Amino acid sequence: MENFRSEQRGFSCISSTDQLSYSSCTDKKFPVKRPDNGGTEAIRSTRLQANHFILSYNPESIISHYDVDVKPENPAKNGSPVKMSKYELSAIRKKLFSDNPSDFPLLSTAYDGGKNIFSAVPLPTGSFKVEVPAEEDTQFSSYRFTLKLVNELKLCKLKEYLSGHLLSIPGNILQGMHLMMKENPTRCLVSVGRCFYPRKSNENDDLGHGAAAFRGFWHSLRLTSQGPALCLDYSAVACHKCMPVIDFLQEQIRGFTLEDFTRLRREVEDVLRGLKVTVTHRKTKQKYIIKGLTCENAGDITFDAVDIDGQCPPRKVRLLDYFSVKYQEIQYKNIPCLDLGKNGGENFTPMEFCVLAEGQKYATEHLHRNAAIKLKDIAMPLPGIRQQNIREMVESNDGPCGGGIIGNFGIVVNKVMTPVTGRVIVPPELKLRASNGKIAKVTVHKEKFDWTLVGKSLVEGKRISCWAVLDFSSFEQFCLDSEQFIPKLISKCNKVGIRMGEPVLYKAASMKPFTSVQMIRQQLESIKEQAYKRSEGRLQLLVCVMARRDPGYKYLKWISETQIGIVTQCCLSGRANKANDEYLSYLALKINAKLGGSNVELSDRLPLFRGAGHVMFVGADVNHPATQNTISPSIAAVVATVNWPAANRYAARIRPQFCRMEKILNFGDMCLELVETYERLNKVKPDKIVVFRDGVGEGQFDMVLNEELLDLKRALGGIKYYPTITLIVAQKRHHTRLFPESSSDGNSRGNVLPGTVVDTIIVHPFEFDFYLCSHYGALGTSKPIHYHVLWDEHRFTSDQLQKLIYDLCFTSARCTKPVSLVPPVYYADLVAYRGRLYHDSMEDQSPASASSSSSSSSASSPLPGAYYKLHADLENIMFFI
Repeated sequence: MENFRSEQRGFSCISSTDQLSYSSCTDKKFPVKRPDNGGTEAIRSTRLQANHFILSYNPESIISHYDVDVKPENPAKNGSPVKMSKYELSAIRKKLFSDNPSDFPLLSTAYDGGKNIFSAVPLPTGSFKVEVPAEEDTQFSSYRFTLKLVNELKLCKLKEYLSGHLLSIPGNILQGMHLMMKENPTRCLVSVGRCFYPRKSNENDDLGHGAAAFRGFWHSLRLTSQGPALCLDYSAVACHKCMPVIDFLQEQIRGFTLEDFTRLRREVEDVLRGLKVTVTHRKTKQKYIIKGLTCENAGDITFDAVDIDGQCPPRKVRLLDYFSVKYQEIQYKNIPCLDLGKNGGENFTPMEFCVLAEGQKYATEHLHRNAAIKLKDIAMPLPGIRQQNIREMVESNDGPCGGGIIGNFGIVVNKVMTPVTGRVIVPPELKLRASNGKIAKVTVHKEKFDWTLVGKSLVEGKRISCWAVLDFSSFEQFCLDSEQFIPKLISKCNKVGIRMGEPVLYKAASMKPFTSVQMIRQQLESIKEQAYKRSEGRLQLLVCVMARRDPGYKYLKWISETQIGIVTQCCLSGRANKANDEYLSYLALKINAKLGGSNVELSDRLPLFRGAGHVMFVGADVNHPATQNTISPSIAAVVATVNWPAANRYAARIRPQFCRMEKILNFGDMCLELVETYERLNKVKPDKIVVFRDGVGEGQFDMVLNEELLDLKRALGGIKYYPTITLIVAQKRHHTRLFPESSSDGNSRGNVLPGTVVDTIIVHPFEFDFYLCSHYGALGTSKPIHYHVLWDEHRFTSDQLQKLIYDLCFTSARCTKPVSLVPPVYYADLVAYRGRLYHDSMEDQSPASASSSSSSSSASSPLPGAYYKLHADLENIMFFI
């Protein structure tokens, strides 16, 4: 094995011991410092480039931070505050600055569209009157724009933090610098979420049906060992094309014509409701949301015209006459208008004057198959293409480096990707059973690092004597060929060491039960009872064959896993009929893991834990409802290993909590339950616990460290139990990408090699983090996982922790290759999503119970957990695989 020396950093490292002793003397805990200068062990090194672009700045510079307050010159008579959109506030600010360019230099300021302006030069403070032209379509014509200096940000503080002399990260400085980098794209491009896209798509990126793929970028500011860096990554999204509404309907709805509008009215309303439009009959930049269609056609609509001066009573006016006099003739009189009203009001606008607004996401599930494939190809380019796209966007005049704005703040971006050296960690040896039944060591493939089950069997295959098949596809066009599928599944399971007999029951059914929770419950209860009568034993497994994917799948999982206690394995009839060897192996792996078997194990014990004492690995995640949903609870999930030293079997716990709360409210109690489960199964508590937390950004590290970790210690301390604990955050929603410098530095697809780790240059200046790409990248561009250690009582070295996490990635129960994300986190994701299915099932079953649960999510009372409690027969096995 090659000993590889990592790059030296220009800062002093603080040891884990120093961190522990320091934190024990203070109330507040801080993330652990890097214990060394990075790892050294590797089978080879690789030359890479990262999409980080170094920022140079003058430490002597001062950035002024101003508070913004905007109010109408003549406030509402009822005295209620006026809500203004970001668009409206930005228009008012732009007008003030353009009217007074010497006092308010637009290109030397950055505005967040709300309460904050950062400026490279001092600005006048006080209250300023702003007159906004009518075409801006603001609520009022005259405003008071008040500026107040709240802080002077000295960039020397950033230098002090980067050199390790300042304990707390200067968040206000980073906020200001990030806003500077956003200012130019905000002015030139369209923002969709946190990404920026051009206003028009490429001609070749049309997806049909009124949609197109838009190519843009995502960017952020990162603090790295070499200073602040711009991290910019390529992004692609499907959006509605900016086009007239009538043209959109002709593309979106097959056979649409204006003459046949009445027949297609419901479909038209479904596809238009909720979309944003602009209007062309008058000069305005305002965007309106489509509420629906008018009941009457444009030619039949009348409304009451009110005399502004109050001299004449209201009179009936035809919409046709109104538009003819004030704007232009309405051409399509025999179709409804769009209702663009808000706050309960009405705003009837002829469809021909409405254009779909830019920047509206198109639901990918509504894309046709060929369009979805095309979007996937655009969104997941090979590494070389993605790298070139990133370089072009950094150079673009519309990007964060264009427009001259950051230069006015004294910031210069090096537009060359950062060169880094990666190390490829040696893959572990694995254990399977040979054809003679004895344990045999397995060496993984030299390039892909995967392994095969040909001629081998699983480490511990379970015996399945009582199982059944529930065939929901029996009465469908593409029904299951049970005479082919069942024998092949039995044969494959036996070949890999799962002793599976004939099913005790095969039951034909239709897909209709998936429309009702009650019907699913009846089917499952019936088959459980029939299987018991035939075998006089508990039903171990129910294979459920579906003709297609169905929303009722969630009912099946909820009822079977929380109420009846049956392990289910679902499959689609189409794939089951093909029954290729790869698919059958996949089913066998899942079935064995769900029933408590062991598929593959590491030949050697994990690094640092090769001595005596049990170790438990914990994974935690929170699943949040969709963005527009503000009442459904978030779902917290915690999983933990229940065996040692194999550490490949997990138990899970699920809890609902307040909507969109990232902190796991019952983290300590959930972990305590899992510790007690571990003790029941192993007759001993684990001496060491390693926690992997998913789904949190840097801004939430303090919450994880000073609230969740303390809750865990409180719960365990309550039973006089004090194991050593390490806490690691696994981040997969970052945008750092690694590109091999040459073909010899990557795999055959142009991606980095499996096992590549980077822990210098682009990592935190002094905290303990690293990037690890553990999987073989066959599609698109590989994304490494960013691991950040927050707390470490085991005093890992970089080499030990990196090897431990990499080895764990080979223990996933669902496949015969290393996975991209450490299994405790991967499984916690699956369990949290399963909890979301339970909640959705509950909502569908009983609107009353759903609303009471939803209302409690916004109150201070605890949320009900009965709907999420696992059946006793399933709570300590891997039902979620």
